[in-house]
Amino acid sequence: MSEKVKNDKGESDSGFRFWHSVPVRFRDVDVAGHVHHADALIYFEEARWAYWEHVVGDSQTAELPYVLAECSVRWHSRVFWPQTVSVGVRVSRIGRKHFEFQYEVRGENGDKLQSGSTVQVMYDYSVRASSLMPVDLRRTLEAFDGPF
Repeated sequence: MSEKVKNDKGESDSGFRFWHSVPVRFRDVDVAGHVHHADALIYFEEARWAYWEHVVGDSQTAELPYVLAECSVRWHSRVFWPQTVSVGVRVSRIGRKHFEFQYEVRGENGDKLQSGSTVQVMYDYSVRASSLMPVDLRRTLEAFDGPF
């Protein structure tokens, strides 16, 4: 997002340190002329992937063993094409086996369009069960978005 919405701590007015730009695509638009409601989760996912690359590192991102356990979206205003939206991402909570991301989508004029959250659970695919949060991942997330 543009520098004008960041404070002297490098955060936006709403507390997000990391922002990712997502172009609204023509295919996102439904028959009502605005972006379909399901696309909010796609914008969250694209921004989450960019967050991982920025915070954890590109080579580590594909190795993160978690599953998405819960998601919620709140629509504050309709999203229209064409524009590029900015998606703020932050880790807001870390548990023993899970962590929560919060998201905020802003339009080119800075208006809040959508917000939401996802809960990710660490997962061991070899035994098909949840697993503990790796200590090094916890430390990395706390260093960027903490304390929790």
